[in-house]
Amino acid sequence: MDLLTCAEKIRLKLGEDSSLNAVLKFDCGSDGVIVVDAVQRPHIVDHLDRDADCTVSLSLPDLAKLLVGELNPVMGFMSGQLKLAGDMSIAMRLQKVV
Repeated sequence: MDLLTCAEKIRLKLGEDSSLNAVLKFDCGSDGVIVVDAVQRPHIVDHLDRDADCTVSLSLPDLAKLLVGELNPVMGFMSGQLKLAGDMSIAMRLQKVV
């Protein structure tokens, strides 16, 4: 799954008005970033690298697994497959969505 497909999956999972109420960035290193501005209504999902309330760093293949339910977010964090920076409570709210 490429970055654009992952972004579309995230957009569909969040809908236009989730309870996230924050800016979240998925940083896939050299593959690029997906930034979700869930403060705006409707939400904005794009690839413009900017500051976020919470950043999830992971590989693109791991992001794809996360989005299709093959990677448990807690297990991914515990095993080091994904790393968090910023407000961890946002990541916890995101877990309910993805």
